[in-house]
Amino acid sequence: METTFSNPKRKLPWRKLVALAVSLNLRTYLRLKATTDGKVCINLPNIDTFVCWDLSELKQHIPAKMEEVKRLDPELLRRLREFVGVTNGNLDSCNMATLAFLYIYLSLFGSGELPSLTVSVWSELPTGAGLGSSAAYSVCLAAALLCASGAIPAPLKEWDHTARWCQEDLELINSWAFQGEMIIHGNPSGVDNAVGTWGGMLRFLAGKIIPLSRVPLLRILLTNTKVPRSTKVLVARVKDKINKFPSIMTPVLDSVDAISCTCEKVLSEMTCEPITGEHYNILEELIDINHHHLNVMGVGHPALDTLCRVTLTRGLHSKLTGAGGGGCGITLLRPETDSFVVQSTVQDLRDCGFDCWETSIGGQGVQQHSPLSVKEEVREFLNRY
Repeated sequence: METTFSNPKRKLPWRKLVALAVSLNLRTYLRLKATTDGKVCINLPNIDTFVCWDLSELKQHIPAKMEEVKRLDPELLRRLREFVGVTNGNLDSCNMATLAFLYIYLSLFGSGELPSLTVSVWSELPTGAGLGSSAAYSVCLAAALLCASGAIPAPLKEWDHTARWCQEDLELINSWAFQGEMIIHGNPSGVDNAVGTWGGMLRFLAGKIIPLSRVPLLRILLTNTKVPRSTKVLVARVKDKINKFPSIMTPVLDSVDAISCTCEKVLSEMTCEPITGEHYNILEELIDINHHHLNVMGVGHPALDTLCRVTLTRGLHSKLTGAGGGGCGITLLRPETDSFVVQSTVQDLRDCGFDCWETSIGGQGVQQHSPLSVKEEVREFLNRY
């Protein structure tokens, strides 16, 4: 549910950079269904995973003393890793998603009677593309299981189509989602799960995450180059450049920081005054400058440069997003951009072998939906599972 509008390398030595993270309006949906078969099941069709356990199996892995968990419980995690068969050489997305589910489920229900249930999760987000799909999954798990356990109330009233939790409940959802992210990624920044929880736009500086109250809803094209990348390798590459050329890289990092601050100012202006073409002009220039800076930092890729060239021929401006080094890029669409231009651009990018679709950024965070409020394809999925 998240795309990054500026520097995606959030942990650099001796640097304190402002980064803006903006929600992506592609949803991840979860359905929790109580059952009576004495089993717990997790169904993840996006990654071809369906696993069931007998409650009697899971009860054996509950620590003798269950307390309110504010940090990862290493003993519970160790037991579950052995139970699921997760080793250092077996860290695929299926195993890690399963592990995160079992950990949150047992942590929240382990002090009482384990409920029999089936959890199904389906996402519009591409997985493994650096867009925070695992964080969206963790946020949905946290919200659903916290509600089911009675830790937070369900916000949806009988007459509502959608509803959001209060600030205190969102903070609890975010804290459990962060634990899910730690299980899946090891040492995440916490930005992705925060964006998935609150939506809109977040300001990230020196480990502190501040949700911004208002952000304009902007149309974009989201393009997946389908080029695999390793965040760990990219981070190491940036660190190496900084250590090798500090006098060169320091001004680059200062400029990236200034881009983020300027972008935040422009987006804030767009929420409290009439939006003008000049606002979009500035955003387009910032997008171009930022993309080139990220190339200098070593997190670009020729496929992402191809994306920028192709969209520029149509008068549109693009940049890499997410982890960089491949993965995805975003293209800003002005309100007046003709539908023919959009359709032609999408086709041009698909001709390059990329996946591309139109969406928006700046949407809502985690919500509870009534069955009638979700899209037709989601209802069909939920009815099937």
